[in-house]
Amino acid sequence: MNSLACASCPVRDSAACAVLSEAERDALAAAGRTRVLKRGEMLFAAGDDEAACATLISGALKVSAIDREGTEQILSLVHPSGFIGELFTPFAHHDVVALTESRLCTFSRVDIERAIEDYPALSRALLRRSQEDLLATRNLLEMTAHASAEARLAALLHDFAVAASDSSCHLASEFELPLTRGEIANMLGLTIETVSRKFGELEEIGAIKRKGKRGIELVNPALLHELSGR
Repeated sequence: MNSLACASCPVRDSAACAVLSEAERDALAAAGRTRVLKRGEMLFAAGDDEAACATLISGALKVSAIDREGTEQILSLVHPSGFIGELFTPFAHHDVVALTESRLCTFSRVDIERAIEDYPALSRALLRRSQEDLLATRNLLEMTAHASAEARLAALLHDFAVAASDSSCHLASEFELPLTRGEIANMLGLTIETVSRKFGELEEIGAIKRKGKRGIELVNPALLHELSGR
């Protein structure tokens, strides 16, 4: 782990800490460290009582749970500038695992709880993000219960394009899928065969173009947006 370098952080203007003054950010950074996770490496596991809190700088994470049969269920994804950590609980309730090589700024739970008390603006920013994450989870549950397979996949690709964009005004024109076909099927409540077929159909109608193993080019962003129901 290394000390934080806030001045060169690519998410300094979009992460929760963006609401802090330079002096406040420097004080918070003194308590944090940079950590790099390889694909498949765990940030923390369900049951950990010393789970770190973190802001994702680059890469992608999945939040998942394992049922009694040992089957994984992906509950949500974390994209750059996203905050991860279960505050005010004695232990973590879910696994958090890197989907790609991921870089994070990490803090102990004690340090984040202290920062929330010291900086009310940070507290409000984290609360707002928690509400947004809760809404996203509810939307995912609603979508997997009622939306067509095409709409589910289009919505997920739309969200990936939003996360990969360096602007809030438009979608990224190209991005790499952080999930395998199996993970996409798991998250959307579909079979791998259905996911593969729907990728082909989206390509046939000119919404996307697949590039290599995981590359996606948005050929018609407006069509993808329409299909996603976003």
